[in-house]
Amino acid sequence: MTTYAIAHLHQTELCAEIVEYLEKIDGTLAPFGGRFLIHGGPVERLEGAFRGNLIVVEFDTRERARAWYRSPAYQAILPLRTRHASGDVFFIDQVAQPHRATDILAGVAVPTARTA
Repeated sequence: MTTYAIAHLHQTELCAEIVEYLEKIDGTLAPFGGRFLIHGGPVERLEGAFRGNLIVVEFDTRERARAWYRSPAYQAILPLRTRHASGDVFFIDQVAQPHRATDILAGVAVPTARTA
């Protein structure tokens, strides 16, 4: 199942090490089939107080995403980012298709409305 590596970076200090990280990350993604879907860009806020940058990288499977993140090539450049950017980084899977919003309720105890 498709997995996404997502980074919501709240603060990034643009410096020589971040530039070096950006110059090298594509080479670490290629062997694992990773590709950028979102890499920063303008945000149109509809609700909440979003700040920072959102990065989404797509992988064919969670295993390939993990293998990329744990690879010696990526681990070698990771400190270039972590020293100068803070935020949340995680993997999440695409939902199986077709998907309806109520599918998340399967196996969950759902409260019922009280009648007056």
